[in-house]
Amino acid sequence: MIEAVIEDEGWSELLPDAAALAGACQTHAAAVEAEIGREIALLFCDDAAMADLNSRFRSKDGPTNVLSFPSGEAEGFLGDIALARQTCATEAAGKGISLRDHAAHLIIHGMLHLIGYDHETESEALQMERRETEILSAMGIEDPYGPKDDA
Repeated sequence: MIEAVIEDEGWSELLPDAAALAGACQTHAAAVEAEIGREIALLFCDDAAMADLNSRFRSKDGPTNVLSFPSGEAEGFLGDIALARQTCATEAAGKGISLRDHAAHLIIHGMLHLIGYDHETESEALQMERRETEILSAMGIEDPYGPKDDA
């Protein structure tokens, strides 16, 4: 189960099905990584809130696109994920993709972090990217790491 909390109403305007998208991401991700089927809280926030989280928990200035906070629990609640609207929207526009597809990618990225995936090394990054691509493909979303069609 995923609880989507829309703190920033800008998300509702840009992505009216945000909560449904979160549920679809969890369903597809849990099909290949069963542990992701546990309880998750997903915060749809703005860049200011994300900058605050990034500063408090990572000692880094400014917003980032997604943050994950694993619970450390063996059962039940898996953890929290936060998405920053302005950063996500800017990235999606820069990549020439929909905010919906980019948000799905970042939600899945965050979910994988909750179960221990990381991208500190090239090997870890490739493994995480392959899993993200597999899940996104099952959702009908193009590979975010692959070449783009210019047609």
